[in-house]
Amino acid sequence: MAGGRRPAGLALGWGCCLLLCCAAASKLEISMPHEVEVELGGTARIECNFYIPENASYTYIDWFYVDRNNRQVRLYHITANGILEDETDYRKRLSLGEDKALSISEVTLQDPKVFICQVGAGSYGMGENSTELSVYKLPTTPEIKPYAGGISVHSSDIPEIARCVSKNSLPAPNITWHKNGEQLHAGENNVVMPSTVIRESSGLFTVSSTLLAPVTRDDRHSRYHCSVHYLLRGQPRTLDSQPIQVNVFYPSENLNLKVMPSSTLVKEGDNVTLVCEADGNPPPVFSFFKKNLDVWQDVTSLAEPDSGVLRLHDVNKTSNGTYRCQSLDLDDMSQIEEDVDLVVNYIEGVHVKMEPSSALREGDSVMLSCDAYSPVGLKYQWRDDKGKKLVEGNQLLVKNVTFEKSNTFSCKVMAPSVPGLEQSKKVSVAVEDKPRIVAISSPLYVRQDQVINLTCKAIAFPPPTVQWSINGTAHEYVDNRHIASNLTVRVSHELLRAGAMCRAFNGLGSSEEHIQLLVDGSIRKDQKSTAESQGVIIVAIIVAILVVAVLGAVIYFLHKKGKIPCGRAGKQDITKPEARKDKIVVEVKSDKLPEEAGLLQGANGERRAAADQSEKYIDLRN
Repeated sequence: MAGGRRPAGLALGWGCCLLLCCAAASKLEISMPHEVEVELGGTARIECNFYIPENASYTYIDWFYVDRNNRQVRLYHITANGILEDETDYRKRLSLGEDKALSISEVTLQDPKVFICQVGAGSYGMGENSTELSVYKLPTTPEIKPYAGGISVHSSDIPEIARCVSKNSLPAPNITWHKNGEQLHAGENNVVMPSTVIRESSGLFTVSSTLLAPVTRDDRHSRYHCSVHYLLRGQPRTLDSQPIQVNVFYPSENLNLKVMPSSTLVKEGDNVTLVCEADGNPPPVFSFFKKNLDVWQDVTSLAEPDSGVLRLHDVNKTSNGTYRCQSLDLDDMSQIEEDVDLVVNYIEGVHVKMEPSSALREGDSVMLSCDAYSPVGLKYQWRDDKGKKLVEGNQLLVKNVTFEKSNTFSCKVMAPSVPGLEQSKKVSVAVEDKPRIVAISSPLYVRQDQVINLTCKAIAFPPPTVQWSINGTAHEYVDNRHIASNLTVRVSHELLRAGAMCRAFNGLGSSEEHIQLLVDGSIRKDQKSTAESQGVIIVAIIVAILVVAVLGAVIYFLHKKGKIPCGRAGKQDITKPEARKDKIVVEVKSDKLPEEAGLLQGANGERRAAADQSEKYIDLRN
């Protein structure tokens, strides 16, 4: 360094040494760091700080490295006249700073060496110092993989818990194991942690470790992780893996058998589920039994496969009883049993008693009494056929019964302590009487030969029989205590005249009704229209004849007076001279044969020749 001035890169501490401690020094001194650490692929910077007495200048500065054969290989030769870079493998990656510090870029795994800085100072002699270059590669975050299968608490060998791997590091790190945050140590509680270190072809290291340790039932909740430890610039550093849990196999200690829904609320018709739960892992094999007369009947076939669920559909009182669940742990073949009582609440034997029980007539009264059995308290309610509540209690007094009014009632039986448990019983109060015909299709407008349906509807108890006075195809159906009969027939003259008779009868009497058939009004209108049309035609013919007769008489009169000359020369012009063209001339032609033209005879009664009668003209101008 020219003039022996302190290089720009000199540390503050070194500056103090020069000013305070080294002021009296009388020889050349060179200071370099003992070691420089750089990450693989980074740039290493090695400083060379020196002191020359009396601020003298250096003669030269040389940089060397020590090769595998312990020989010094020069990299740079620096003088006041310039810088000479030697031909080495580092040539393309070397550079010098203003303070003559050596920089090596893109550091590789072959670069860790000892680098020497040598300074010549003329009369003060030559001095040198060295720095060891270290290259490091940070390890990757460790990957932890738990044992794939289950770990039994009864395992005879120390089971494997997990494996931990950290790749591509330099130098090789250390791996430690932790359980629930506490470090595990080999040899304690039969813990084993074998490790392996592999140097890859790249020169980096892959470190792996396996944790083997016994487990207990409590370890089903334990969390394990591994850590990688390394030094960076002399400071310890740590990378932790993700925590894991292992699948611990242990036998059941407790068994719970429950009824869903609650057994106190089960009613007939419900679907009930018996759920058997054990605290072992894996779940044990479950079996179900039902106690019948002190004998346990196996009902496992009704359960869902490979589960502790037994479903009972549409339960009734026969489903009552004690059920047992039995668990079998295949790991140690241990068994546990648990019982539960299933109580199905039900209502049975709902019946209605009627007093008097004899047949009723209109105006009678009847007492209806409802009763049923259930292991729980019951409540009764009466309703009519439309669902309207009539009275609370198990008795209903019906007064003044009638024949046509609905006499159907419903007794509703409920168990207040078991929501939804109820049954109903319907009863019909029969009122005996002879039949009554309540509807017929009369009068009925029909047409001749038309196929029609005749309807007759009757009500009675006992149910009546319906008969017709005519033959046809009959169909009967029952509609709410009514019996209706439909008769299909073809309309005939006799049916139009006499009509049809419907008769309904039972053991108490009979009644009948007449169905009147009338001709459809549209038929009459057509007939009337036809008659009117025929009359109009006749009148038209008569008028036409009268017109022809009048014309013939006029022509005959004019001929007698000499107004119309007759001849055989064909048409005669009977118009006056100088007739105007705007006068009207009427031509009368007769299509009658000569024999029919009686009105054109001459005065002597003789018929004129047909040629003289072919055409006539009448002048209407006068």
